[in-house]
Amino acid sequence: MRIISGKHRGAKLYTLEGQDTRPTLDRVKEPLFSILQFDLPNATVLDLFAGSGALGLEAISRGAKKAILCDNAPKAIHIIEQNVEKLKEVSNIQILKKDYLQSLQFLKQQKIKFNLVFLDPPYQTNFAQKAIEKIIEYELLEENGKIIIETDRKKELISHINQANLLEIYDERKYGRVELIFLRQKP
Repeated sequence: MRIISGKHRGAKLYTLEGQDTRPTLDRVKEPLFSILQFDLPNATVLDLFAGSGALGLEAISRGAKKAILCDNAPKAIHIIEQNVEKLKEVSNIQILKKDYLQSLQFLKQQKIKFNLVFLDPPYQTNFAQKAIEKIIEYELLEENGKIIIETDRKKELISHINQANLLEIYDERKYGRVELIFLRQKP
């Protein structure tokens, strides 16, 4: 896995070994960040289920000013720390060693708002739905902020989003088994 574009273009990232994680593939990352290219300069980014930190680090490489990377797995935190140190981005990255609900509660208390939120939770969970609910409840999105979800449970997720009626789906993309859903607050 590598950084695709920006100031760290081509840098190889450390990754997690094993079947517990599935990093976002370059063939998904490249079009994802092309879609978001105008949202990245000076953005504050949340990578809630960070894994290796690849999405947050790609955002920093492409001009985001700050990224908060959250994960509760000790192996993931170790890999994130290695990647942040390798890219010398310690001053632009904050790492939260908490589960996603604890992280969102902490961010609410800190009154931090985000331009972009990446949600790539473990498949076969309802973590994305719960995270979206808390992000909205805690008012963690900036005006015009966006949430991007990587999922393999699109129908369930879209049904939940439509029922909640707080966000609108403005784009959807499919790359093999992976589906990306792009959300923003309703005007």
